[in-house]
Amino acid sequence: MGSSCRFAMCVFVYIFYLLVLGVCGEIEVFEVDGVKVERLKIPETCDFSVQDGDQLKIHYRGTLEDGTEFDSSYSRNSPFAFTIGKGQVIKGWDIGIKGMCIGEKRKLTIPPDKGYGDQGFPPKIPGGATLIFETELIDID
Repeated sequence: MGSSCRFAMCVFVYIFYLLVLGVCGEIEVFEVDGVKVERLKIPETCDFSVQDGDQLKIHYRGTLEDGTEFDSSYSRNSPFAFTIGKGQVIKGWDIGIKGMCIGEKRKLTIPPDKGYGDQGFPPKIPGGATLIFETELIDID
């Protein structure tokens, strides 16, 4: 293969990579009351979105900033059920889950003041810990 063909092939591969990255790599990121929200998977349709008072079923994986997992509904093979906006979960969840659609996946980065604060939740969550949750909304009742 001549050098001009190799160059053309490299350009083609690079353009293809950029197109794939543009289509597949787009993640919506925003912040609400100090909670960073990354929409990892957005459903094509959304008939209902989460509002205060909704009963939810959510799968999640919780980690510390260093990647240490402290809890996961996946390991129990059962989504977590709760009512949003009623203080049944940490503030960061009440903030970061509002507006989700069934099938949506979000990554929440929750600062200590919206998580377990300075006291933490021993033994797995130290005081002052920033929490990372990968969440997936399974159902809204």
